[in-house]
Amino acid sequence: MEFRLLGTVSVDTRTGPLPLGPAKRRSLLAALLLSANTPVPVARLTDSLWGEEPPPRARGVIQGHVSRLRALLTGAEAQAYGVELVTLGDAYVLRVPETLLDYQRFEELLMLARQQRSAADTVRMLDDALSLWQGPALGGTFTEGPLQAAAHTLEESRLATVEELARAYADLGEHHRAASVLRAEAVAHPMRESLAAALILALYRAGRQSEALDWFHRTRRLLADELGIDPGHELADAYALILRGGPRPGAAPAGGTDAAGASRAGTGPAEGAGTTAPPGPRVPAAHNPSVAPHPTDLLPRAPRGFHGRNAELAALTRAAAGEAPVCLVTGPAGVGKTSLALQWAHHNPAAFPDGRLFADLRGFSETGEPALIDVLREFLLALGVAPRRVPESVSAAAALFRSLTDRRRLLVVLDNARDSATVRALLPGGTDCVTLVTSRNRLEGLIASDAARPVPLGILEPQDGTALLAGVLGEERILAEPVAARRLAELCGGLPLALRVTAARLAGRPQWTLAGLADELADERGRLTFLDVDDTGVSAALRLTVQQLPADAVRQLARLGHHPGGHFDPYTCAALAGTDPAAAAAALERLGSAHLVTETAPGRWVLHDLVRLYARGLDPASGAEALVDVLDHYIATALAAADTAEPGGEPCFVLPEGYRPAAVRDFADRAAAMHWLATERDDLARAAVAARGAGLHDRAWRIILLQWPQVVWRVRDSWAPLLELALDSARAKQDLYAESRVLNLLGWVLTEEGRTAEALTLLERSPGLAQQAGDRLGEATALINLAVVQAGQGELDRALEGCGRAVVLAREEEDRHTEMLALQHLARLQLSAQRPGDALGSARTALALGPEHEEAARRSLLLAVSGEARLALGEEDEGILLLDRAAEEAEHAGYDEGAVRALEALLRVSARAEYRTRHALALRRLTDGG
Repeated sequence: MEFRLLGTVSVDTRTGPLPLGPAKRRSLLAALLLSANTPVPVARLTDSLWGEEPPPRARGVIQGHVSRLRALLTGAEAQAYGVELVTLGDAYVLRVPETLLDYQRFEELLMLARQQRSAADTVRMLDDALSLWQGPALGGTFTEGPLQAAAHTLEESRLATVEELARAYADLGEHHRAASVLRAEAVAHPMRESLAAALILALYRAGRQSEALDWFHRTRRLLADELGIDPGHELADAYALILRGGPRPGAAPAGGTDAAGASRAGTGPAEGAGTTAPPGPRVPAAHNPSVAPHPTDLLPRAPRGFHGRNAELAALTRAAAGEAPVCLVTGPAGVGKTSLALQWAHHNPAAFPDGRLFADLRGFSETGEPALIDVLREFLLALGVAPRRVPESVSAAAALFRSLTDRRRLLVVLDNARDSATVRALLPGGTDCVTLVTSRNRLEGLIASDAARPVPLGILEPQDGTALLAGVLGEERILAEPVAARRLAELCGGLPLALRVTAARLAGRPQWTLAGLADELADERGRLTFLDVDDTGVSAALRLTVQQLPADAVRQLARLGHHPGGHFDPYTCAALAGTDPAAAAAALERLGSAHLVTETAPGRWVLHDLVRLYARGLDPASGAEALVDVLDHYIATALAAADTAEPGGEPCFVLPEGYRPAAVRDFADRAAAMHWLATERDDLARAAVAARGAGLHDRAWRIILLQWPQVVWRVRDSWAPLLELALDSARAKQDLYAESRVLNLLGWVLTEEGRTAEALTLLERSPGLAQQAGDRLGEATALINLAVVQAGQGELDRALEGCGRAVVLAREEEDRHTEMLALQHLARLQLSAQRPGDALGSARTALALGPEHEEAARRSLLLAVSGEARLALGEEDEGILLLDRAAEEAEHAGYDEGAVRALEALLRVSARAEYRTRHALALRRLTDGG
């Protein structure tokens, strides 16, 4: 007895197939067999037989079919084979040995085939598995709902097995048989890209390259016409393997397979840094019977010393797999766009049997752009048009060019394009033609109108940069000074043009060392000079880009060169250029389109180091003014952020002399303000360093001190060096107010870092300095911070006295924010002095000062003190409740340190697993920096 699902559903016996009857009964049997030896509820059977609209008496109909099947099986002596159809409550189960099920034997053969070491054995078992199929799965059943899904799953398994069989044939070198197996299935399933990809590879490796390419283009057109999509990665990668002349039988690496070859196809023609030719043999077209000689080829020579760019080459190949694709390589001057385009074009000759055209559109050249009619005339002559037949107008010539290319497979390379309109007039007409455009501009108009696929080109990684140097200088010279070579690559900013100029200088001077030139380049004042040689260099390339810009964008770029930080936004740019944020944003978009600035996040931009040096030279006299403008912008913005994050908080100070206000962003809430302070921390630090270097000490300490909300929030995040810089600047200005304020914050940071002795030395001076400066609130803050250290040193009475004095000063100044701070610390000290009642009173007073003065971290700490005070008073339930609230509020606000403190207090009185888990999570967040 045998049960068949791989074809028409049937039960074969020694006397022939059982007469199963109507489709509903076959469907019932199929549903039971697909869940053999498992109870199948009546509801699922109903769904399998009728879908969403079962008849009123569906259950009775099912019972009738079950009775008839049971009778058929009994009459065929099924019980002797271990087959039994039984009822279990509201379900039926068909008990049957798996060996009697054809789909189970199919799966078993597949598993065994995959375990074979011999490709021949694999082929044999896969053939046996496929021989079990007698037609489409679940034939003769009600193919809707669950049964349709099951049939689809079985068919997918069969097709995957066919692909496995083809790979096994390929392992045996029998590529013709692999193609034969795949072709029938590819015809039957024309939209299945994996089948098409496998067939293309099989045809290619069987030496039938033209058939392989034709099959790719047939599939590509079908996908475009029927689904409106381009080939996926698998199909595009198979195409890429053919384009780059990938390994064929006899040329593949040992142990390689078709599958491995296909997976490598997407890596492009340059496999790994230092590769100068594609893997596998390249046979000149004249001697390769599978590659017809090109009727015309206008490509310049292939670039020498090309290195890396594997991801971009692969992306270019994928982009070229679409219908009439326009591939757009964009990037800054000197990044190697033309080299990439030519590298890809030269190693794909077989893909373009009708020719390869090239035109330098000189969009960024001092000689000006060529006339469009001249470019079209050159193209038409190359395609065989007689000179007298070339139209005189651009529109007529472009129309003739589109007509001639309509049924050709042609590559058109348009290098150095300035705008989209120029490119549109030169696009070929054929759906099998590929257009490859390079530009320093993003050409977003071409993306919008012609679905151009951008392939952005960035700087080289250091290892690729050193490989480029080695390609010119030789491996020996690089290996002799590997550290200096990497340093050179970094000083050149990963820009291929800069690296080539550097290599050229060294190649002509064998007595120079790499370390010596690196020392020369390290000096920013002369770096661009060293990166120019003859008529080639970074400055010259950038000049050609900048000369295309409007005056406002050039002014913005010149001022950006004097920006002391690494990142900038429209507000920063507006301050530098003396404009408004909207005008600055427009200028940034223009500069970004020309790849002179790069947007790393929405509204956040950076300059390449070499572009920054060039920009600085555009207007060197404005450097001092630009620095003051950007410093004052940072002061104004940090003031707004601090005021939003800590309304009514300290410090407040008069603005520096000569302060020039600029447009300042609005912060919607505390979270936005804290995010800005965190994001801009590095740039604020650079600005402070630049201010001190320029003698602008009054701005340096302000920029640093205004970050105090972030310092308080992340107190253990290495703030001491920056605060020490602020202290130096305060002392340089002999500003007692500033010195006291910085000492307060620095002393507290050192206390939290466990550097108590250093903190005490600083904080003992701070109250006196604040008194001399008439800064009573600063004196109160100093007394609070000093009290914390004194308590840690065992001087609890002095600490309580100082904290009490701080409360009085804050009340006299009517500053509730500082009063809350003083009461919070006083409560903590009173708790340490075994005065829980006083501690609870101080905490209540602080919390009662009003919600407008509350801040999440302080409220959490006050609740924690209250909770600990309740515990000390023997009120355990109330104490646990308050501590839990303190931890929750701290967790909700992201104040991990407060959460850790509250949960540690909870764990001392409660063993709840929840507290232990929350404590571990908060501690991990705190350790990881949030």
